Amino acid sequence: MILLVTPSERRENCAQVLHGATGHPTHVANTLQAAIGSLRIQEYSAVVIDQFLLETEPDECDLMLRHLGSAVPIYVNCAISGAERIAREVRSALSRRQREEQTARRSAEQAMWSELNESVTAMLLSCDLALAIPGMSAPAAEKIRAVHDLAVQIRSRLEASQARRDPATQG
Repeated sequence: MILLVTPSERRENCAQVLHGATGHPTHVANTLQAAIGSLRIQEYSAVVIDQFLLETEPDECDLMLRHLGSAVPIYVNCAISGAERIAREVRSALSRRQREEQTARRSAEQAMWSELNESVTAMLLSCDLALAIPGMSAPAAEKIRAVHDLAVQIRSRLEASQARRDPATQG
């Protein structure tokens, strides 16, 4: 959902163009106070802010920016930009945000995979070392082999998961 914040007379037309261009429902706020109210009750993917409001009400604008949450702020000049140009800027910003989120998600997954892989490797090594101890009782060796087998299964799942996410690593 998009929030368009502008006192411009063309705001309803711009909201319709934004909705059509992005597929996101678009709400309109003609004041910063109205925008703050909307941001308090609804989550938005983007907030399109008329630069006119930045210049005329900087304190109110700062207050509104504190309520954005995860919405990407997009600053436009409604006095000189047509609705189609604003829609292009919003589409571009939403696309950029989506790419950034995907990159961050992949990075977090990779970091987690690496940490888990290190732990599994340590478990396997510890099991191998424990199984090499002479005179270990059969029940203890059986338990250690069970832990070893579980660690092997975890590693296989991690590798399969990694291969599904990154087909380039498949041989």
